[in-house]
Amino acid sequence: MDKNSKSSIQKRIQALLDDQIITEPIKEILDSFYETYFDAVIEKEGVQEAFSQFLDLVLLQCQHPYPFEPYHSSVRSPIDYYKFGLDFLRPLVVREKSTILGQERLAEIEAQMQRGENVVFFANHQIEPDPIAISLLLEDHHPKLAHEMIFVAGARVLTDPLAVPFSLGCNLLCIYSKRYIDNPPEKKLEKQLHNKKTMQLMSSLLKEGGKCIYVAPSGGRDRQNSKGVVEIAPFDSQSIEMFYLMAKKSKRKTHFYPMALDTYDLMPPPETIQKELGEMRVTNRVPIHLAIGTEIDMDHFPGSDQEDKHLRRKSRADYIWDCVRQDYQRFSKDLS
Repeated sequence: MDKNSKSSIQKRIQALLDDQIITEPIKEILDSFYETYFDAVIEKEGVQEAFSQFLDLVLLQCQHPYPFEPYHSSVRSPIDYYKFGLDFLRPLVVREKSTILGQERLAEIEAQMQRGENVVFFANHQIEPDPIAISLLLEDHHPKLAHEMIFVAGARVLTDPLAVPFSLGCNLLCIYSKRYIDNPPEKKLEKQLHNKKTMQLMSSLLKEGGKCIYVAPSGGRDRQNSKGVVEIAPFDSQSIEMFYLMAKKSKRKTHFYPMALDTYDLMPPPETIQKELGEMRVTNRVPIHLAIGTEIDMDHFPGSDQEDKHLRRKSRADYIWDCVRQDYQRFSKDLS
């Protein structure tokens, strides 16, 4: 691809600004996103088509924001958003160096689902398109699980026009996290009612059985510490307890597994947490990694004998977090 082909995308982004379809901040984000995407992808011939399709979908979202329901099913027609997300991210992933640890548990999990039992992954979360990254790792040998997995998603990926094209291809339980439920204050009650409806729908899904749900109990993405080391964000004990109680209430056997993700360098989040929409996007071509730990015994864990229920729940959350953290640390050791 020559410089003129490369600049055609940038000219189109400028035209969207000139026509007042996008704002100056969105233009700056798109410019940065395109530059890093172009630089990262090895096969340049596909870059223009992929990013042009992405712009089409962003434009559609800016003009007609998609009304996400509390439970959203993957949109496959007339636009196949699931395929779009995989195709867009695939050139950024170094597949031959990417890994899945605990891969033998995937067949076990699929058998559990086939029996009508549920599976919940308590996982860390690193980049906006983590659901797509997971699907890319699973698509060759476990395509059904990759497509059927349900992700608990926050408001950001449902309202940011640059994130929505990727969200539309996923099965989502849409919820407002604690971090954003008070912002703005006048929307708090509306958000609480939305969350209540989401919980009711999740309860119905669990009662149906055969479901696999990914949730990040941290309520947000992992960040680097002052030394530049990515730290697994702490898990919220109330979030874990809620899933445990809902699973028990469903009367369906539910299996809980820790999942560790190493996707950070693919699309690093901003250094600080920002509540407003419009974060810069930078991409790199890197390997990504996933680990599935041994099934969690939700009743027996270090600290499960404590009489105080709050301390007991915190001990369980800390234990699950530590399982994820230990698996996350294995990536660098196993690949060194």
